[in-house]
Amino acid sequence: MANALSRMTRLSDRTRFQAGDALELPFAASSFDVVWTIQMQMNILDKRRLYSGIARVLRPGGLFVCQEICAGNGEPIELPVPWASRPNQSHLADAESLRGLIRGASLLERTWRDITADIVAARKAQQAKAQASGASGSSAPPPLGMHLVLGEQAAVKTSNSGRNTEAGRTVFIQGVFDKPV
Repeated sequence: MANALSRMTRLSDRTRFQAGDALELPFAASSFDVVWTIQMQMNILDKRRLYSGIARVLRPGGLFVCQEICAGNGEPIELPVPWASRPNQSHLADAESLRGLIRGASLLERTWRDITADIVAARKAQQAKAQASGASGSSAPPPLGMHLVLGEQAAVKTSNSGRNTEAGRTVFIQGVFDKPV
């Protein structure tokens, strides 16, 4: 699908994709200036191994940049959510534990911030815009979107995710870390 999207957007001459295991990164040590993850740690049980691998493939002076969904107030999340349909599929860490695991991989923190309020505000603005334009829940989904990945339960997964965040059960963080020279 990534290659098809690259062709559709006329970016295929500038993109390359390689499938791999996040716990067994198929790259030599010091291969990248930047490693960037977006909302994926909740899918990985062995986070220590994940961040150790990320540190391994970063060049000295390289950056690790992340945006992650983390466990919030300790209350159980409502399921299904985009990353899990059952409890044994969700491996959320709380923000401070995650921060400690990344630091434990010998990466030096440059920035760490909670962006939950921004995410909630953006979601509410998107909902208000949809209501103002007369969009209803029964309208057909767009040709491209997360519903293609999430499947039949896309609407309930998205709704539960929003409720979890609004109730404080999940939080969103962003971090930037340096690999020492």
